[in-house]
Amino acid sequence: MKQYRYIILVAVTFLMGVSAMAQVDKKDVRRGNRDFRKENFREAEIDYRKALVKDSMSVAANYNLASTLYREGDYAQAMQTLERVKDVAPMSPASADYYFNLGDAALQQQDYQKAVEAFGESLIRRPDDLQAKENFIYAKKKLQDQQQNQQNQNNDQNQDNQDNQDQNDQNRNDDQNNQDQQNDQDKNDQNQDQNQDQNDQPQQSQGQQPKISPQAAQQMLQAIQAKEKETQDKVNKQKAEALKSRQKEKNW
Repeated sequence: MKQYRYIILVAVTFLMGVSAMAQVDKKDVRRGNRDFRKENFREAEIDYRKALVKDSMSVAANYNLASTLYREGDYAQAMQTLERVKDVAPMSPASADYYFNLGDAALQQQDYQKAVEAFGESLIRRPDDLQAKENFIYAKKKLQDQQQNQQNQNNDQNQDNQDNQDQNDQNRNDDQNNQDQQNDQDKNDQNQDQNQDQNDQPQQSQGQQPKISPQAAQQMLQAIQAKEKETQDKVNKQKAEALKSRQKEKNW
């Protein structure tokens, strides 16, 4: 993959009557170009920014500032600087290189969709540019890989979500089964307790009469006592008669 093109532009008028101020920033742009060639990128950046104070839409100043920022490793700012002149740069003589550099800056940001679009625009303006073709193919392959990875991540996420849902369902089923088993065990324990309580109750023998009331028991006791008194009275009477008989016999 070929990278950023450091084509240093000078301030020129590329639209008749539209950019008269382009000549105003010419001095600053040329100074910046000299610093850029010496690789004094910090000084070059200052020169190009001075030119942009005078003409913020200068294609030369923006293009060269973006090249400087790219060399300084500030790819995000380089791409933003090129974006500022996206409406006028396509009409400049350097439009093919503008889109080429925009594509390279997008690659550094891993914005492969934008890189594909930029290199495509560069090829439209310069179809025989082999470097642009190579970068276009590279960016397109990276975009496809990115989309495939995103799809795989989505599939993995969906699978993880499904697995989590299945696990939650299984946990709920296990909890329900455990609860059902506990309920069944509680019922069994309750039945066993009831059976044990019944076994602990005194069993009534076959043919046993039911319990009598206190009043009936009192009556039965009184009847027994009366019977005993009657029997005792008879015994006493018999003893008395026997004694009387013996006394008569003695008197004789």
